[in-house]
Amino acid sequence: MSHPVDLHVGRKLKQIRTLRRLSQTDVAKKLNLSFQQIQKYEIGSNRVAASRLFELAQILDVPPSFFFEGLHDNENSAPQKDPGMEIVSALASIKDDEIKTRIVTFIEDVSGVTVARRG
Repeated sequence: MSHPVDLHVGRKLKQIRTLRRLSQTDVAKKLNLSFQQIQKYEIGSNRVAASRLFELAQILDVPPSFFFEGLHDNENSAPQKDPGMEIVSALASIKDDEIKTRIVTFIEDVSGVTVARRG
């Protein structure tokens, strides 16, 4: 069974990867890994080593601490659901890329933040 921290780090990895509009393959290529390894990181079945986490942070343009945001100090309590991740999951389930782009543009306009685009 996966440790709650590994599950949390995996969810945060998937969240920021999706927000950056990168596929698992895109990230894997930058790390010289298979996309299956990124899948394992994201579901928490494989732990992300500190050096790999640092590389991921650089690739995804976030501080390494991003992956631990929202964790509780109490080891026995599960991490809270991340509303941002729920939005990312809902957006990822939309099949029409044009609609996804319009929604992301709307979110950017409301938040004042522009996400990295794949090009």
